[in-house]
Amino acid sequence: MKKTSPEPREEDKIPPPVPTENSSDEAEATEEDLVASLQSDLDRFRDLALRTQADFENYKKRAARERDEGIKYANRSLLERLVPIVDNFELGLFAAREEGKHSPIYSGMSMVLKQLTDFLADNGLQPIDAVGKQFDPNLHEAIGHEPSDEVPEGRVIRQTRRGYRLKDRLLRPAAVVVSSGRVGSNDE
Repeated sequence: MKKTSPEPREEDKIPPPVPTENSSDEAEATEEDLVASLQSDLDRFRDLALRTQADFENYKKRAARERDEGIKYANRSLLERLVPIVDNFELGLFAAREEGKHSPIYSGMSMVLKQLTDFLADNGLQPIDAVGKQFDPNLHEAIGHEPSDEVPEGRVIRQTRRGYRLKDRLLRPAAVVVSSGRVGSNDE
């Protein structure tokens, strides 16, 4: 028995469309749209890559700066705790001076204080000298005002607690008494 092929269906009998000028224009338009779309995507991804690279460079710079600052100021908390000890040591030295500058205790304490202040200076701690200077709220903490005939208004008369800087940052402000000018000049 011989198999016969099925009769072609009606839709199979329709001939394929004959290309016309309009269909080639449509194909070109579709190709141009595709190229334009791909070019747009390429531009967008190129821009994204450049932005990501710039963000990464900024991150590296910021991380390096933060690391350097962390190293530079790593001893800050230790020095903040050590400064009051130095204050008390200086008070003890002042009391020992009252006993006599030539006593062995005073001489020994003076040498220890010098070693301690040298160590602190080597680690970037700098005392703030305030007496006679113009009051600066960035460096000084005013704890009072007093009239003075010798010291002009706005200048520091005396320092009650020494202030310190750690490299270029303020560690502790100096506690000072500021001149309010000549005696009786505020009454005018």
